[in-house]
Amino acid sequence: MRAQLPRRVLLSLVLRLLFLKPVVTGSCSGDDQELLKQLQHQVDFMKDTSRLLDPYMHIQGLDVPGLKEHCQERPGVFPRENALHGLSRRGFLQTLNAKLGHVLHRLTILQQNLPQVQDFGTVKRYIYGIRNNIYCLAQLLPGSSETAEPTQAGTEDSPPPPPASDTFQSKLQGCQFLRGYHRFMHSVGRVFHKWRESPSRSRSRRHSPHRALRKGAHRMQPSMRGKRLMPRGQLSQ
Repeated sequence: MRAQLPRRVLLSLVLRLLFLKPVVTGSCSGDDQELLKQLQHQVDFMKDTSRLLDPYMHIQGLDVPGLKEHCQERPGVFPRENALHGLSRRGFLQTLNAKLGHVLHRLTILQQNLPQVQDFGTVKRYIYGIRNNIYCLAQLLPGSSETAEPTQAGTEDSPPPPPASDTFQSKLQGCQFLRGYHRFMHSVGRVFHKWRESPSRSRSRRHSPHRALRKGAHRMQPSMRGKRLMPRGQLSQ
């Protein structure tokens, strides 16, 4: 008889499938809040270092004192969070889409060298889902005709950087890249969280009854301009 999978393993697989977005859905949702919610779930999964960085460091023998201190993000590979917040929404989505294309290349190389890290394939599928949601969300922005088409699985944007000739240096480069990738996805999640909050605040301000009353009172003020109230007893007979 085939070995039965533990219930916890089956539940984990089901939850992963629930949060995965198909690569190309054929149609896009017109609800930006629903798209942002899906993106938030996907990013929360991808920022978790236990998916890629931790098993990579363990397999490569870098998770020991004296070596793990060298596994730091290299500056300039991924944008910092303050730079992401400074972008327009369209600029942010374009930057995220381009960086995820770069990540796909690096993950493909790392997956070939380290098939023991099982989540490489899962994370790549999440990236396809995120890029599809990016495309759909961009359609709701003005000037959506400039947005690139959703990425198909297997397509590539640019050639990966040349690998280091030294074995240890190559391991370290992979570790530094994964460190930066997880930090980048954490920053992306904070941007999406801010986006999810701002529409609700703007709607509450627009539809506030007190705001409507103030606006109505303001509209009434010009009609009173130029009219002076007469004291009692001075009304014309």
